[in-house]
Amino acid sequence: MLKIRQGDTVEVIKGNDRGKKGKVLKILPRERRAIVEGINLVKKHKRRTQQDQQGGIISIETPINLSNLMLFCKNCSSPKRIGFMFLKDGTKSRFCKKCKEAI
Repeated sequence: MLKIRQGDTVEVIKGNDRGKKGKVLKILPRERRAIVEGINLVKKHKRRTQQDQQGGIISIETPINLSNLMLFCKNCSSPKRIGFMFLKDGTKSRFCKKCKEAI
């Protein structure tokens, strides 16, 4: 089970986009990568087609390795390590290791 899921807010801890925060759009578990909104942008040349009337150069997000991301804790207001714990009803829950709050 991966610690980072789709919809989480993460912060980049390594690379050119270090310190930037974004929302996880998609997880690629086999490749151990994630696509994060506004992070790891590359330019792509797009040809004009019938569906896309305007061509040109567009920016798209490319996958970034999960080891370069850290989950952002809203209570601590910083990226923190997370752990797993079992609740009384038997479900598995994620929590911040610093403030012990459920995520």
